[in-house]
Amino acid sequence: MSATPVIGVLALQGDVREHAAMLERCGARARPVRRPEELAEVHGLVLPGGESTTMSRLLETFELLDPLQERIEAGMPAYGSCAGMILLARQVLDGRPDQRQLDGLDVVVRRNAFGRQVDSFEADLDFDGLAGGPLHTVFIRAPWVEKAGDGVEILARVPKTPHAGDAADRIVAVRQGPVLATAFHPELTGDERVHRLFVDMVGAALPG
Repeated sequence: MSATPVIGVLALQGDVREHAAMLERCGARARPVRRPEELAEVHGLVLPGGESTTMSRLLETFELLDPLQERIEAGMPAYGSCAGMILLARQVLDGRPDQRQLDGLDVVVRRNAFGRQVDSFEADLDFDGLAGGPLHTVFIRAPWVEKAGDGVEILARVPKTPHAGDAADRIVAVRQGPVLATAFHPELTGDERVHRLFVDMVGAALPG
């Protein structure tokens, strides 16, 4: 990777600072994105966690929804964690009727699938394509992927353990071409591997 990728973090809500710090540690230049002109200057974008219906409304308020959808359709790499996964999905279950989707991933996502805030939990996951052993992950009012299209690569599932209950074997990380999404928050653990994967994806998509 010769040039340094400039990666935006959607700065409307959520763990913006934490994602930016991880991207910088992985060799990218991180930029907050709140306006269309800022979106136009980045090579890739992280959509952080937060509240997906609020983020959907804010994208419209800040006139970012259509430009962002166009950039993703044109092949810009994007990574969504938690609420970001919901926004990138083709369809969301249990969302608001007026909630808008970016349609960047051919998946159906169930919002707040793991339950309320008190049901947040941590787990060690096998993540396909990441070296270094299991990935310690943090889930906070997380979604899961209910259904994935044929072109979607499934990267991680909840382990089949006795305490997993209905969550066992649910899909929690996916990739479709230049679009990556996780139901969990890798920016909260200090493990750089997911962000490093995304920085490499953005670097590979740089022109020239």
